[in-house]
Amino acid sequence: MKIFAICARMSASLMLLPFSLSVAAATPAAAARWTVPARVTVSHKDITFTGEGGALLHGTLYVPQKAQPVGAIVVTHGASSPLRTSPLYQHLVQIAPSLGMAVLIYDRRGSGASSAAKRSENFDVLAADAIGAVEFLRHDRRIDPARVGVWGLSQGGWLAVLAAAHSPHVAFVVSISAPIVTPDVQMMFLSTNSMMVFGYSASDIAQMQKLRKAVDDYARGSVSRSYAQALIDQAKDKPWYKYLYMGTKLHDREHSDWREQIEMDPLKTLAMVRVPTLMIYGGEDPVVPVAPSVARVKALQASHLQLQLAVIPGADHGMQLGVSPRDLLDPAKRDEEHPSAPAYFATLAGWLEEIGVTQTGT
Repeated sequence: MKIFAICARMSASLMLLPFSLSVAAATPAAAARWTVPARVTVSHKDITFTGEGGALLHGTLYVPQKAQPVGAIVVTHGASSPLRTSPLYQHLVQIAPSLGMAVLIYDRRGSGASSAAKRSENFDVLAADAIGAVEFLRHDRRIDPARVGVWGLSQGGWLAVLAAAHSPHVAFVVSISAPIVTPDVQMMFLSTNSMMVFGYSASDIAQMQKLRKAVDDYARGSVSRSYAQALIDQAKDKPWYKYLYMGTKLHDREHSDWREQIEMDPLKTLAMVRVPTLMIYGGEDPVVPVAPSVARVKALQASHLQLQLAVIPGADHGMQLGVSPRDLLDPAKRDEEHPSAPAYFATLAGWLEEIGVTQTGT
């Protein structure tokens, strides 16, 4: 498929497509005389659906008004962006309806209005929640059940792949900045880069790496819990400990989500997906190891003809341009990501059109 051959055309068409949300209209007195009414009206409604284990998850569904049922996108969450209101997802509220597609964004279990559902870091549970969202949309008469897919970024990109591997009803996958290496490799990469960017010494970085390796080895069963916990206790009050994104007490490895995660090879799961899949990476991403991920995806493409790959030059982990690595890697700012790279928008829109899930007519 020739994604980039239609990117420029789709980028231009996105700017020309009329779009509006059916929010409270401006009063005639307040409306500017240069305002032109849009020809595409989008309804939005708060909804509730059932996730894994009967959990009730709350979200917002945006649907363009069309004569025929439309395709739809379910959003899976980045680890630091659990809420439907996150800046990370708002571009989809604009892009999807303008392409004649619905989009469902929900609060991850244990967050926002879904707080009644127990928080979980288990990938299978979170992917099952996304499948629950897909099934919810498939029963909406305004949605074409054969054109419901999943979009995710970072951890969400991995969850989108996992959902498609586990459900025959996921019609397509858009996976952005998803590491196709095991989570222990990715987290070592992230922690090391974070400490380098914030100016920590080589000895601090070495201590962090020794600690993280010990925790990973405990999860695998090759070192003792007491050994790994002792290294945590030595480091937990260090100013750089926050860049490990882990707690201060080890859990029993037999019941550890982390053990289950690092035992999974993302490539094997990606190989199970048989629907159109688009993998997008940023060329300037310090969060995930893009080079080995791209190499592994390319090796799989020969046997998976519906698997497409794009690297956006200059874009970072969140498909942003011009954000400093210090701001990107600051834990306090991790939920401020919002895509801004035009090539990402064009690639996404062009690919969705190419696989036949958009509807830009009436």
